[in-house]
Amino acid sequence: MFDLVCVGCGPGDPDLLTVKAVKAIQNAEVIVCPTSKEGKPSIVYSIIESLVDKSKKPEVVNLVFPMVKEKDTLENSWLQNAQVIAEKVLSGKKVIYLTVGDPYLYSTWIYIDRELHGKYPEIKISVIPGIVSMFTFASKVGISLAEGAETMAVIPSCYDLSRVKETAKNCDTMIFLKDGRYFDQVITLLKEAGFPDSSIFAIGQDIGTDQEIVKKLTLGQVTKDTMTTKYFSIMVVKRAGSVDSSLTK
Repeated sequence: MFDLVCVGCGPGDPDLLTVKAVKAIQNAEVIVCPTSKEGKPSIVYSIIESLVDKSKKPEVVNLVFPMVKEKDTLENSWLQNAQVIAEKVLSGKKVIYLTVGDPYLYSTWIYIDRELHGKYPEIKISVIPGIVSMFTFASKVGISLAEGAETMAVIPSCYDLSRVKETAKNCDTMIFLKDGRYFDQVITLLKEAGFPDSSIFAIGQDIGTDQEIVKKLTLGQVTKDTMTTKYFSIMVVKRAGSVDSSLTK
């Protein structure tokens, strides 16, 4: 049996990796990292680079996952990347695949996992979970994402605003991940969905890095200058009247 380990590397701070993740990284002979463009440094490798045992000279392989919507292009990249990973694993080397956050939440690993399970049953896959940005963000801002009977929704993108609005009507907490370029479009939408101006509003970018920015106010205090346009961003809006009253203490 040939082994492959997928490592969840958390939101950006190497101190937030689990002990198990660090051990896997330090024992690896091949480190596979996703990137969005050929020649572009891998974000996830920059998180763990200080933990790599350079004396072992592990091979670092960057695989491109294009940020496009064309199904054929995406499926072709998943197939090719899975094949590259399988070849490394079947050569008998200790191979790990890195992903930001957790492997099973909006991760490139999900697609690789499906390809490998279907085409390479001889490969034994282990997955090490990672801390996701929403939990790191909540701890920094000091708000509960959900408690008691509250409900929350996680929105990976704001391309379908009508769907986002319908979701917002039935949730106490809305968590928007990744694409800060669209955050400004949902403020009016949330108010129309019943979120009052006194609702808790928090936004952050580059969480867990030296460039981290975190802001907390109310929905009614939000201006254009409050918003972020960076891709790796997060926004949390919690409906006023919930148990959390940290803004009024």
